[in-house]
Amino acid sequence: MTTPAGSGTGFGSVSWWGLSPALDLQAESPPVDPEAKADTEHRTPELDVLLLGSVDGRHLLRTLARAALWPRRRFNFYVLENNLEAVARHMLIFSLALEEPEKMGLQERSETFMEVWGNALLRPAVAAFVRAQADLLAHLVPEPDRMAEQLPWLSLGALKFRERDALEAVFRFWAGGEKGPEAFPMSRLWDLRLRHYLGSRYDARHGVSDWDLRMKLHDRGAQVIHTHEFRRWRDTGVAFELRDSSAYHVPNRTLASGRLLSHRGERVAARGYWGDIATGPFVAFGIEADDKSLLRTSNGQPVKTAGEITQHNVTELFREVAAWGRPRAAQGDPEEKQQRASGTAEPETSGAPAQESFTIHFLPLDSAQALHHKSCYKNRFQLLYVACGMVHLLSPELGACAAPGGNLIVELARYLVDLRPEQLQRFSARVGELAQAAGFAPQTGARPSETFARFCKSGDPALRSTGPALDSGAPPPEVLAPSLEAMSPPHGDLTQPLESPAPPSAPLQLPSESQCSLGEVLAPSQEALALPNSESDSKTPECDLTPGD
Repeated sequence: MTTPAGSGTGFGSVSWWGLSPALDLQAESPPVDPEAKADTEHRTPELDVLLLGSVDGRHLLRTLARAALWPRRRFNFYVLENNLEAVARHMLIFSLALEEPEKMGLQERSETFMEVWGNALLRPAVAAFVRAQADLLAHLVPEPDRMAEQLPWLSLGALKFRERDALEAVFRFWAGGEKGPEAFPMSRLWDLRLRHYLGSRYDARHGVSDWDLRMKLHDRGAQVIHTHEFRRWRDTGVAFELRDSSAYHVPNRTLASGRLLSHRGERVAARGYWGDIATGPFVAFGIEADDKSLLRTSNGQPVKTAGEITQHNVTELFREVAAWGRPRAAQGDPEEKQQRASGTAEPETSGAPAQESFTIHFLPLDSAQALHHKSCYKNRFQLLYVACGMVHLLSPELGACAAPGGNLIVELARYLVDLRPEQLQRFSARVGELAQAAGFAPQTGARPSETFARFCKSGDPALRSTGPALDSGAPPPEVLAPSLEAMSPPHGDLTQPLESPAPPSAPLQLPSESQCSLGEVLAPSQEALALPNSESDSKTPECDLTPGD
């Protein structure tokens, strides 16, 4: 069966990388209130951000890397994902990004990040790092005191007990709890998924990938993605080939996820690859750069590929994050030197990288519609970020968590190659409707963007009805709803039975079915938001607003 363009099946049901460039969240948040600044004269102002579906931590890393350009501020990042594997990848990525320079050099860290983050197959050395780090995290998850000591930037206190147990099971699978590549045969799973996606077009897959790249991604602003690297990723899942191609042969277990499938009338837990096979991980770090010379062209062709730009951006990102961890006086900051001379500067250690200045809080998977019931979350967040796969969760209940005057950033579906232009317009218009219903109005003076929609919270109903969310005129919204059958995962031949060492108290967490179809934002089902295993067998801990120093 030929999969029609526009079905959206290439997006998958689980996101492993973002479909938009990394943002500096401080630049997107409202400025510090002068009155609040006066009240906090003797302590560091805080920025509270709620992110739904950020999946790869790119916005958080970018914010930390650019923090030295802003007045001192403490960050509280609250992250809500729809599967625990994404939470585990967050933890792995940040433990890598914050690794001590003495243990791992800058180039090694950046190359390891790129491979773990965006490659289906790894080099043996990188796979060994994943196993070692996963084993460490598996031992830290059930021991909060040790985790607070070794990972002071991380807070899992809001997760349910069963979610923490399942998170430990994910790390144990990564660490090699099931031996051998047959536990997760990535190459076979990728090829079978590609066959299901392309149908009768599989034999012409190179032509299809060239068409998707040149007629869609290039036309939408991603001209630096080279044909060779995009075709290689479509064929093998290897986006960043930093060594000889023969070096990549170990399956990347961090891209594995589980779900329940129907088999002979029964629900069977299976592990497979349910992520993106259409766009690729090139957009997040590979199509924009602060150094504009990387984007120049020669004879109409970019001189750098998306992979090369990604490597440069990630390396600079890690360099800036490490530099931010050093005392400002050591970096020649005149203001900081003056404060230290007068004795008014806050004590700061030289560890890497200023871990006492930010905390990442992971929230329960199914908590988006219930956060406003907790007083510590209501009217708290100065900035809300919603990924395109989580737009169905944008509601008045979520809007109640935004602080007065707070901002909302919604990732649009610009780089989803399966969506046609008219579908992208309808999606953008629907985002504007959902944001307005949640209590947000379009930001006045916001720069036009096809990648993000920007809003601000306003209590004035007149402001909330001023118009669409984007400057580009969108037609009246119509139904953008690919069939659930088209979005369903491949059948059992694409999966591996789960034989995980997970304890009985850690049932498999499934990806949210609503993420399978972006069209469902037009008719979100509350049943789709609940996971089969989400019945609470433990109370979510009360909020702890004390900074995790």
